Amino acid sequence: MVHLNYMGLSFKDRVYRTTKKIPRGRVATYGQIARLAGNPHAARAVGLFMKTNPHAPIVPCHRVVALNGALTGYSAKGGIKKKKEMLIREGVKFRGDRADLKVSRWKAR
Repeated sequence: MVHLNYMGLSFKDRVYRTTKKIPRGRVATYGQIARLAGNPHAARAVGLFMKTNPHAPIVPCHRVVALNGALTGYSAKGGIKKKKEMLIREGVKFRGDRADLKVSRWKAR
């Protein structure tokens, strides 16, 4: 279980700290990150934070996917194709073009 102690941090900083904890070979959804960072209804904000992530690759925004495992926007060079290549290299399993969440979803609480 991940212990998240984020007293006094902005939601954005909590999102980046939470995302930083996603291990190689695992993915999390935007909604999962929002919930873990303390605002379960802010999945879209998480997406914006991932798009403008100034801390890549320390904060692995490529490990955040849609609720159905789809690889939505990736603003770094190479786009979604590059995101998928990176995830495969890290050991994330796919079913077609979607991350297989049954196998590769991060089990943080």
